[in-house]
Amino acid sequence: MNVFAAPRHPHVARALTDARAWCAGQIIDDRPALVHAVRVAVTLARYLPDPPTALIAAALLHDAPEFAPPDIDLPGVLTRRYGTEVTRIVYALHDEHAALDQPDPPINTSDQPVLLISTADKIVVFRSLVHRAHASGDAAAFYAARPALLRLLPHFHAMHQAARPHVPIAMAAHLGDALAKLTRSTTGRC
Repeated sequence: MNVFAAPRHPHVARALTDARAWCAGQIIDDRPALVHAVRVAVTLARYLPDPPTALIAAALLHDAPEFAPPDIDLPGVLTRRYGTEVTRIVYALHDEHAALDQPDPPINTSDQPVLLISTADKIVVFRSLVHRAHASGDAAAFYAARPALLRLLPHFHAMHQAARPHVPIAMAAHLGDALAKLTRSTTGRC
């Protein structure tokens, strides 16, 4: 299913518009942040035959707490436009991202919508990192400049193992493949 095919569900169309506005000028993975948001939504839809509209909207908006203008009441705006579930998911993903700065980030597999988007997000990010490291011409220097990523690799492996029984089989396999390639790339074995 192409979640962006016409006619788009009004929530998806609005989420795309809001993501475009809030991501303007922001960069993720050396590309416009909107590209990242769309890739996460498309990756999610690849593994779910008929993804709920709220899930696609939340995927598109998952970085909004970082990029939306600080002078708006983002929780209020999200709730009015998309409902409480999208707001809850977006902020749960924001909390998960923030927790990666902790020495031992928690792994939560009990919140299915958050786990699905988080898994799609990691697939997109891991693939991008491997591509960018290879394109840099000096993968060792690329990863040496990212000590937080190297520190988090064991966490990502543990997260993959914990998530496997809770996400679609093909999605878990894709995450495992992307993580294996990233791990090999960081050690120069790819």
